[in-house]
Amino acid sequence: MTSDAGKSGTIGSAVAYGAARVSARDAELLLRYATGRDKAFIITHPDAELTKEQQATYEEWLTRRERHEPIQYITGEQEFYGLAMRVTPAVLIPRPETEHLVEAAFARAARDSATRIADVGTGSGAIAITLAHKLPQAQVAALDSSQAALAVARGNAERHKVADRVRFMKSDLLRAVAKERFDMIVSNPPYVPEGEELEPQVRDYEPQAALFAGPTGLEVYQRLVPQAREILLPQGWLLLEIGHGQFDALAVLLGGWNNLQFIEDLQGIPRVACAQKR
Repeated sequence: MTSDAGKSGTIGSAVAYGAARVSARDAELLLRYATGRDKAFIITHPDAELTKEQQATYEEWLTRRERHEPIQYITGEQEFYGLAMRVTPAVLIPRPETEHLVEAAFARAARDSATRIADVGTGSGAIAITLAHKLPQAQVAALDSSQAALAVARGNAERHKVADRVRFMKSDLLRAVAKERFDMIVSNPPYVPEGEELEPQVRDYEPQAALFAGPTGLEVYQRLVPQAREILLPQGWLLLEIGHGQFDALAVLLGGWNNLQFIEDLQGIPRVACAQKR
């Protein structure tokens, strides 16, 4: 750290120094990871000295954050449904909105039988691993077209001790499991239309293939929905995260399904489409 605020090398001065460069929240979070200390320690020990290694790490991380790199890629971690998930630039950063998709799955999954679930576009594995963690009888197939993403997801499954019930498979949507049958298919697929403006920290750092679906943003749904119908068991559920403004199109696309329901996020935006195979 090069400013007068940073030269003393205490937690208090480091927080002030960082907050002058990035947001106060980001500065505190980066310092927590750089020091291995929790929030309470950072608040109550402003005079604690930083090691030279901690100062160097903090300085590097502040510089990266100033360039709009997502803080989750800097720290290598993001919490999802109470579970810490490792993330890298190979995977989309799990969003709080996607927890609505997981909750919809919990509400429709059998608790007393071995529910067979496929997670399409698993990325970090956040959805698949959370479902396996919270549903001890579930058997989950986690599918992704990226080997790098699957490697991250496998590590997260091992971390949360569900690797014995989650299969990781390289697949274009459901192609790798086309001959299998499932009780439930869940997916947070790419749904951003090409050309849509995104924040720099999303546009410049997160994997494009996990964000953009095509000119309309509906292209992946148009392929996935008929594939899901083929391999779902009777009365099986298809649960999809959807983007802003895609409600009407998904209602049409899922018009031949039973019990169609849309779940809103905390901003009142339809976020999850739920449909049951006839």
